[in-house]
Amino acid sequence: MITVRKADDRAMTRIGWLDGRHTFSFGRSILSNDVPYADGFRSLLVVNDDRVRPGMGFSEHPHDNMEIITYVLDGQLAHKDSTGNAKSLAPGWIQRMSAGSGIRHSEFNPSPTDPLRLLQIWIVPDRKNIRPSYEDREFKDADLRDRLALLAGPDGSGAPTLIHQDAFFYASRLSAGKAAAHPLRHDRHAFLHLAKGSITLNGHNLSEGDGVFISDETEMAITAGPAGAEFILIELA
Repeated sequence: MITVRKADDRAMTRIGWLDGRHTFSFGRSILSNDVPYADGFRSLLVVNDDRVRPGMGFSEHPHDNMEIITYVLDGQLAHKDSTGNAKSLAPGWIQRMSAGSGIRHSEFNPSPTDPLRLLQIWIVPDRKNIRPSYEDREFKDADLRDRLALLAGPDGSGAPTLIHQDAFFYASRLSAGKAAAHPLRHDRHAFLHLAKGSITLNGHNLSEGDGVFISDETEMAITAGPAGAEFILIELA
């Protein structure tokens, strides 16, 4: 079963410095209860596509008991948190912050001229009140180009970045007309977010910002359109 949520059907937050699009209900941006998966999908709770104006960002604020994954699409991201981490991330970087028993962080666009675009994903962890931790990793274009690259996964999976949940985070940059495939066991599920370009997925035509909820499929066959594509894929229990 494949359920598509078109880009324009997402909830939105638009304030002076932030243009945010939300696949799921988030904060004051609430999707109707009639919308499938309005409140999340399996352990996936948030997928936010945020555009941040130069010199602006999210001031320090708290979280707990959440796996927070940030994937930079354009611009620069300046991260700071209460565990002492401070890092500047560029496109292709992924950061994982386990809020655990409690953490505070800020995320800013440090550029005076260039906008920042990022995806922020929240996954409910498999246990509560773990020790807060942070990890980041850079992936070059060659790591993502014309393949489905595993960026994060559970302990023991061999993934380069850890998620405290039975979830696997993939990303890909497909050139025009190139294809990728991912098998899916009958008891597994997946969510795909198309960040840029266009693709076909098992016969469904998708454009930038579309999201796809996938269950009871044995394989995902993905082909990029004429302008290529960049997308993330999250496999879930």
